[in-house]
Amino acid sequence: MQILIIEDEPRAANQLQNLLNKSTFDFQLLDVIDTVEDSVLWFKKNTTPDLVFMDIQLADGLSFEIFQKIEVATPIIFTTAFDQYAIQAFKVNSIDYLLKPIQQNELDIALDKFVKSNKSNTIEPLILKELLASMQTPQKRSGILVKDGSGFVQIRISELLYMYSEDSITFGVTHNKRYIIDETMDQLFNSLDDTKFYRINRGQIVSKISIQRIEPYFNHRVKLSVLNTRDQEFIVSRPKTSDFKEWMNR
Repeated sequence: MQILIIEDEPRAANQLQNLLNKSTFDFQLLDVIDTVEDSVLWFKKNTTPDLVFMDIQLADGLSFEIFQKIEVATPIIFTTAFDQYAIQAFKVNSIDYLLKPIQQNELDIALDKFVKSNKSNTIEPLILKELLASMQTPQKRSGILVKDGSGFVQIRISELLYMYSEDSITFGVTHNKRYIIDETMDQLFNSLDDTKFYRINRGQIVSKISIQRIEPYFNHRVKLSVLNTRDQEFIVSRPKTSDFKEWMNR
């Protein structure tokens, strides 16, 4: 069985491969892709795989955008860190999904369902429109619970200059302090106001008010000067550079 993994977080992609290896599923991994753009190119150049594991939030946008650009006639199992409101859309439309962090027994159930089914889980245009709308509607939040010593405190979202992931831990930085946030980068970004925060790469989210200067960087990328950098470098990934500039102009 030939499978394709579309996932922008290397750690998550490796975990999925390890779980697949532990399952009884006989498979051949064709490729691991991390952007919408590269996924579209891959489908144009290669024969259709038997099964695709697809993350929702990729390095350059939502994976649903792939279906707007090219027809994908293959069963898909979505992997997601979104909350139950978004998950409900998958249940209603009978699209398979796995909630991150993926558990072995849940993967085995999804694979068993796939093996027993003869149907191709192609996405209808109307369903695609509804899913895109549900994913792109930001969940406004004014505060966030962060770790402080042995307990927790709530800080205002407006206080955050940027957030980043390091060794699977999510940090939020204000003008004078760094906090641990008990959420993944996917969960965090999809609850923020995207007019004020931008995910410049898979491991960093910046607020518009924190950006002091934008400089050209090699390989058609840009580098940001950000308040209170704490030894961080802020490089906008190549697929996002054009969109980031547009976002800064809004």
